[in-house]
Amino acid sequence: MARPEGAVRVAGCLLAVFALLGCGPDRGVEPAPAAGEAPSLAPPAAAADPRPAIVAFGDSLSAGFGVPVGQSYPDFLQQRLDEAGLRYRVVNAGVSGDTTSGGLSRIESIIAMKPALVVLELGGNDGLRGLPIESTRANLERIVTALKPSGAVVVLAGMTLPPNYGAEYIGRFERVYKDLAAKHGLALVPFFEGMAGRGDLMQPDGIHFSVEGNRVVAGQVFRTIEPLLKR
Repeated sequence: MARPEGAVRVAGCLLAVFALLGCGPDRGVEPAPAAGEAPSLAPPAAAADPRPAIVAFGDSLSAGFGVPVGQSYPDFLQQRLDEAGLRYRVVNAGVSGDTTSGGLSRIESIIAMKPALVVLELGGNDGLRGLPIESTRANLERIVTALKPSGAVVVLAGMTLPPNYGAEYIGRFERVYKDLAAKHGLALVPFFEGMAGRGDLMQPDGIHFSVEGNRVVAGQVFRTIEPLLKR
């Protein structure tokens, strides 16, 4: 005997419900959370750090070559700022092996960070390679003049060379930084002051700072930039 049309529709609906209830994760249906369990949500995107940026723009001395991660001079500078209640974030833009020419080629990326202050530490690799001092001077000056319109305060790190480069060459090299600081009204960090020959402050190569040396440099940088920062 034929079933009534209404009964056929009800049976069809019940079969559909049973089929759905039987579906598990292996069939492409996500199981509902257990009772009392919050639904799984994607973690929120990290909020951008609103503090003004201080950019350590340099070479391996800024990058922290030869020391553990987190123990470069920019890392210790951040600690000093935090301890002093100065709400700035330090951005490490050090690239090992970089020259003043290399720094000039990435100046736009530094400006794009919209820094409040830039600690410019470049030129050591120029000197170690015996590049023409006038070329180093010209590149540093071009970097300074490119940074100034961005509104960033530029602080220059004074550099020196190992004694085997000779007093005459070293003297000319060191004067580049003093002359540029005087010409452009820049604060000059005494980057190597009191560190020559200190085995506890320098790595065995005599060129890169040890962990303790990075602490000392961070202190030198902090003392130089503190009067320039807003509390």
